[in-house]
Amino acid sequence: MANQGAGGGRAKVLVIGGGIAGSYIAKTLQFHGNLTLIDPKEYLEIPWASLRGMVEPTFAERSLIQHKDYLTGSRLIVSNAIDISDSEVLTSEGRSIPYDYLVIATGHGDPLPKTRAERLKQYQAENQKIKAAQSIMIVGGGPTGVELAGEIAVDYPDKKITLVHKGSRLLEFLGFKASKKALDWLQSKHIEVKLEQTVNLEDVADVSKLYKTSAGETIQADCVFLCLGKPLASSWLKNSILRDSLDANGSIIVDENLRVKGCKNIFAIGDITNIKEMKQGYFAKKQASVAAKNLKLLLSGGNESKMSAYKPSSAKTFVSLGRNYAVAQFSLTTMIGLGPGLIKSKDLFVGKTRKELDVDSHVVH
Repeated sequence: MANQGAGGGRAKVLVIGGGIAGSYIAKTLQFHGNLTLIDPKEYLEIPWASLRGMVEPTFAERSLIQHKDYLTGSRLIVSNAIDISDSEVLTSEGRSIPYDYLVIATGHGDPLPKTRAERLKQYQAENQKIKAAQSIMIVGGGPTGVELAGEIAVDYPDKKITLVHKGSRLLEFLGFKASKKALDWLQSKHIEVKLEQTVNLEDVADVSKLYKTSAGETIQADCVFLCLGKPLASSWLKNSILRDSLDANGSIIVDENLRVKGCKNIFAIGDITNIKEMKQGYFAKKQASVAAKNLKLLLSGGNESKMSAYKPSSAKTFVSLGRNYAVAQFSLTTMIGLGPGLIKSKDLFVGKTRKELDVDSHVVH
């Protein structure tokens, strides 16, 4: 019978991970089955808005959303998943949560505090660190490092900012034109960019706050922000029934329907998958949408041959540069300036995300 679990009643749908992909699919499916979300924190953090929150802590008030504010028809378990069987997930407290359908959306490992209030305090502390510093060093020239440099430079133009990147160009996942445009913009804001260099953060003169680079240069920095890639949050699966479904990088191998390799009732979405596309929120939402459609089909007793295929795309990417500018790479062209900036930089899609989750019709913080 449609929508029935193993023991009768509504099918149990379990989502692990409350980032963008997990939150979106939980929101979409919450009235289509007996849905539970497992996440180690009580809130969704809109990840691409977190850097703006560091320079403007009040911005984080809107970009940290309590799970309960959009999950009105489901259960939330605030915990870590530590193991999985073919019918249950084990949490760090030793609870076994049964499922008929499972969605893994654990993304990258990013240890955040459990409560929204604690996270807001972290933003305040980071902001105080920036305000108090005369000189700031950012290590890492990917999107996080470039966006953070841009946010600080625009809000605090008097700060001496140095960005150190081991690669030969910034934003290596984008084309050469986008890298060059981002570099030119940062330099126009008097940010010193050091390419093809690394920094030994252990080797620092405490009083003078001087750091040495691999090229023998010296950088003075009152505070340092590490903007390097975070590991995938899949180590808990390495000894589980899904160990053979992980690739060499720790990504979960999925088929075109976003089901985990070798599984009929387990899906994976978001940064954790091996899909060859950039790991950005826009694509996490698209994957959540396709997986939700497929799960609705299965929950209603539909034929799995009618499931939708996910088509990877590199259609559009935005990297914000301060409040009003961004570098945008579309399939056929690269732009920098107000146009793409107005699309993303103004509120970093926070209003759009809140609307899609229908948060503001419930509790407003």
